[in-house]
Amino acid sequence: MELNDPVLVHWFDWDLLSRLGVAAFIGLLLGLDRELRGHAAGMRTHGLICFSAASMTVSIVALYNELGGQRMDPLRVYEAAGAFIGIVGAGLIVFSKGQVHNLTTAAHLWLAAVIGIACGAAQWPLVAIAAAISLIMLTILRVVESKDRDRKLGKVANTDQCANRSTSR
Repeated sequence: MELNDPVLVHWFDWDLLSRLGVAAFIGLLLGLDRELRGHAAGMRTHGLICFSAASMTVSIVALYNELGGQRMDPLRVYEAAGAFIGIVGAGLIVFSKGQVHNLTTAAHLWLAAVIGIACGAAQWPLVAIAAAISLIMLTILRVVESKDRDRKLGKVANTDQCANRSTSR
């Protein structure tokens, strides 16, 4: 098996630190909203996902460049991140008594992964815009969104109608 040349410990790059550091910081910042609201995935989860996605992206970009693009498809990093977040998100989403819970948290984790990938690829305008817009959506829209709005799925106003429907079948 042919491996890439090892990267020595004394090799330290400010570009690498900025890519991973910004990803960790933005992940923690995104998780702060969930943490303050007491949701399942908080600061540590968001920070780790964003940092991990950035690390994965930096690694695949470096390997791709080092190997000259032979026998590699760097887009698989997106597939892997999507599959992982899909599994974690599916575990978070709960449907109970006609209500869906943790859907925003699952979407939030996906956002953390995407921003982490963008940090790893050093796509700084994308990182800045995505972080700003997502923080606005999570904070300002929460104030605008009606708290007393009934969000039950398939709700029937009268429970007697429900009973009549089930006996008539």
